[in-house]
Amino acid sequence: MPTESLTIHHATVPSASLDLPPLLTTAAFAPLTDLGFLQITGEDRVRWLNGMTTNAIAALTTSQGCYTFFLNAQGRIQADATAWLLPDSILLETTRTQIPTLIAHFDHFIIMDDVELTPLPPKTGILLVGPTAAQILHHAGFTLPAANSLHSDQTTTIQSTHSPLVPRFELWPHNGDAAALAARLAQAGATPTTPEALTQLRLLEGTPLYGTDIRDRDLPQETSQTHALHFAKGCYLGQEIVERIRSRGNVHRTLSGFTLSGPIPTLPAPLFTPDTPEKPFGEITSAATITLPTGPITLALGIIRREPLETSVPIHYAQGTATPVKLPYQL
Repeated sequence: MPTESLTIHHATVPSASLDLPPLLTTAAFAPLTDLGFLQITGEDRVRWLNGMTTNAIAALTTSQGCYTFFLNAQGRIQADATAWLLPDSILLETTRTQIPTLIAHFDHFIIMDDVELTPLPPKTGILLVGPTAAQILHHAGFTLPAANSLHSDQTTTIQSTHSPLVPRFELWPHNGDAAALAARLAQAGATPTTPEALTQLRLLEGTPLYGTDIRDRDLPQETSQTHALHFAKGCYLGQEIVERIRSRGNVHRTLSGFTLSGPIPTLPAPLFTPDTPEKPFGEITSAATITLPTGPITLALGIIRREPLETSVPIHYAQGTATPVKLPYQL
């Protein structure tokens, strides 16, 4: 279904589609306008940040990146980000709205450390996603970075980021001309896509969004994002709670995927059993109707107590039934 032309900095590329298939069969691109960067410099930056986060910053080599959580002393997630190790700094990439939260959180823990935090000016990049994304980059004349790494040439920084289903690259033009970069990718064979299609892909992947599917009351293991955790890195803020959960073997709540039998509810939507409609034991936090080759499905993410998942009792929401499904979704 065609929509209006995709606009990037007042320049246009061919019209985008709300449909998902290009993201699963070829490659598609979209502007990145909601991400921000926090630059961390100073002699103590690696040691200090390694003690603030759930992943192993100290184990990264130059140009590598990792997805990570930042916790409070009670082990609750305060923010998430991807950390990129550069020769003279660390870049934290997250949503722009989380940058002030991270700075406020960090400021409490910079005491005698040689660490400086600098939020970088907002910029627009391009997201390229799909099975043929690497071929598109090659045809467009770019050098591909290794997995979970970045490569920077004279014009563009390209980041290969975590993606459970299909390859995913972020491209950041040094001159800020995202429109020219989009046109270059289109000429190489990529097609524009939309936020709606990217949300559908996110649900198929089972990738939660901080502030929507993950909130500051959640514990790391409740999110099912094991690639954000490193259990042999040493001490960090909130580690005692994370380690206690690991030693006990499970959590009481977990992120799960669901297929919905009815319409998409107003979100977040409580989940309950027929016997206890007055006692929600979870909630749907994201949902979309997705047209797949096998037919349309309504797919959702949500946090739910483990008992209903383990006992297979019917799970309901106000407009229908929510059937648990393993994610990433098997296409």
